[in-house]
Amino acid sequence: MNRYSEPDIAAVYRVIRERRDMRHFLPDPIDPALLQRLLQAAHHAPSVGYMQPWRFIRISDRSLRQQLHTQVEAERVRTAAALGERQEDFMRLKVEGILDCGEVLVAALMDGRERHIFGRRTLPEMDLASISCAIQNMWLAARAEGIGLGWVSLFDPDAVAGLLQLPTGAKAIAILCLGHVAAFYDKPMLEQENWAQRQPLATLVFENHWGDDKQP
Repeated sequence: MNRYSEPDIAAVYRVIRERRDMRHFLPDPIDPALLQRLLQAAHHAPSVGYMQPWRFIRISDRSLRQQLHTQVEAERVRTAAALGERQEDFMRLKVEGILDCGEVLVAALMDGRERHIFGRRTLPEMDLASISCAIQNMWLAARAEGIGLGWVSLFDPDAVAGLLQLPTGAKAIAILCLGHVAAFYDKPMLEQENWAQRQPLATLVFENHWGDDKQP
């Protein structure tokens, strides 16, 4: 009775399967009504204690977008140095599309989160889990709309907080690149570029105790 129709169910699984972390974008603008739909999708995400910790900052100032790109590039170089023998492989990867995409949003955790205790007394990081759900909602909605989204996490949160004048206690956790794309990757880009491969599900599911891989 509560089950969706077969085509609707298939569409849900399809968008989950075909979602991609995009790095290559066309410069075409995103229709404002479409952007609003994507933000509404994010805002319908679940949140622990219904705290709704997500805040989205739309970057419409081109010079500010350039400054964010500069921050990401600096961290890209530092990350490469930290990777040791994989440094050259990493530097060959395209890790962001900040200057190329139609829209840039910064997703941040709100300030004053310490007052939200429901569901966070022993697991305070559930604020991060909640905003991640919001970003995933936006990602799936964007894929269904034919819009690419890329999550960029290569930046110094304190530096970005200063650029965006975040209040004390707030924290930027993602630079989101959204835009039209020529095509979606056939496979996740890091798999396509042989950086890593998806692990078999059977090796990640246990029963009763950690390491017991018996399947139900």
